[in-house]
Amino acid sequence: MEMKKISLELGNRAPEEVTELVFDNCLCVNGEIEGLKDTFKELEFLSMANVELSSLAQLPSLNKLRKWELSDNIISGGLEVLAEKCPNLTYLNLSGNKIKDLSTVEALMEMKMMKKKRKIKLVHWKDMRKRRRKRKRRMKMRMKMKMKQVQSWEREKRKWASNT
Repeated sequence: MEMKKISLELGNRAPEEVTELVFDNCLCVNGEIEGLKDTFKELEFLSMANVELSSLAQLPSLNKLRKWELSDNIISGGLEVLAEKCPNLTYLNLSGNKIKDLSTVEALMEMKMMKKKRKIKLVHWKDMRKRRRKRKRRMKMRMKMKMKQVQSWEREKRKWASNT
């Protein structure tokens, strides 16, 4: 993620004042988090869906971060960084990533929130499958609607051609 995109998202606000950031569909450079610094001390919500993020290695300390959308990226491991860098995380969406087994997610069990018996909501594989099915159904419905539009357009053209 380029610093330019972060400055556009900030607008006229200082990083210390920001509580929410959304970077959905902004592609990362080399699959790493870049430009996000420790100065975002008040950040509580971060959305980085579909940014081609593959690593959390350069994640800064975000102590107040509670909700993080990381869906549809290419993360396959390295989640142990979250325990140290985001101690107050209560919601994490990892759907659509390259996580293949539960041992990758086990690192999250060491987080303080799990020790305090607070629940972390992880969107898991069943939810991902449901979302994909819904997405496919929506695509089919859109295609049907487009086909109906094309068919009605063809009928109108025929009517117009027969009237002239």
